[in-house]
Amino acid sequence: MNDRGGLRPACSARLTVASRLGRAIDGAWWPRSASMGDELPDLIKALHGRLGEIVDISVNWSELQSSPDLNSFDWQRKPQRLMTITGRDAEVNLLVVPYLTSAALAIMVLRQAAALPIDPAHCETKAFRTAECIVQAARAEKAAQSKRGMRSREQD
Repeated sequence: MNDRGGLRPACSARLTVASRLGRAIDGAWWPRSASMGDELPDLIKALHGRLGEIVDISVNWSELQSSPDLNSFDWQRKPQRLMTITGRDAEVNLLVVPYLTSAALAIMVLRQAAALPIDPAHCETKAFRTAECIVQAARAEKAAQSKRGMRSREQD
C-alpha cells in the first residue's frame, strides 16, 4: 500500500540496467526519497531475475557523507555514489542518482549509465551533456575503487 491508501505497483524502483553486465557502471538507480533503505526491497526485487538471489550489497559512501547535488556543480567536488549488488548468478554496478535530481537530468543519467538509446534531439541539451559528465565521473570513481581493492588484496 502507498501512503494514499492505494496499491503500490509490483515494483516501483526507478532503475535502468544494461543488457550486458560487467562494465564499470551497468546502470543507475534513482530512489524516490532520502530513505533509500525503505526502497531497497523494491530494488532487490527488480534485480532478482537478472542476478539471482542477492548475496551482497556494497556502497562507496557512509551515512555521514552527503550525496552530491547533481543539479549544481557540487557533484564535481564529491565522489559519485556507487552500489555493487552481487547475486548468485551475476553482479551489477549502479550509479545512485540522488532523489532530488531534476527529472530531465535523472532520466538522462539513467539512460546513459545503462547505455540505452537516446533520441538524437536530446543529445544537444544541457541535461545530456551534464549526464554524460556525471556518468564518466562515476566510471572513473569505480575504476579507482577497483584499483584500490586490487592493491589491498595484493597486500593481504
